[in-house]
Amino acid sequence: MDLEKYVDIHKIMEFLPHRYPFLLVDRILEVDEGRIVGLKNVTINEPFFQGHFPDEPVMPGVLVLEAMGQVAAMMIVLRPDMQGMVTYLTGVDKAKFRRPVCPGDQLITEAKVCRLRGRVGQVKAVARVNDEMAAEALFSFVVAKNLLQRG
Repeated sequence: MDLEKYVDIHKIMEFLPHRYPFLLVDRILEVDEGRIVGLKNVTINEPFFQGHFPDEPVMPGVLVLEAMGQVAAMMIVLRPDMQGMVTYLTGVDKAKFRRPVCPGDQLITEAKVCRLRGRVGQVKAVARVNDEMAAEALFSFVVAKNLLQRG
């Protein structure tokens, strides 16, 4: 796919329906057919750090998975045949967490297509902080029209 340098937050918001505080990808660094790399800057200002955990802030694992899934979704919806569509998560398998994600970290997710048949697929995603694996998982999804845009 032809990208100038990267996909910035404005372009991401054109393709993903998520918004603050649930938009968890800040930039797409690389995208090819079947592979993508995205970035989430983790800051102390994230609302979840108020309660998880105030004395030792750690990004909740489920939100690490969500950030990974959003990067993977960008890979799918950037495809010319999938533009205007939304990915809906249908499953998460083999999720493993290897290190905590904390304020100040840059969470870099690389996702690769394992299978895509029609509008159903699976991707493998790995998230890293400072080249150290933070999490990995297999995501299953279906691509469909945005359910909120009826008509």
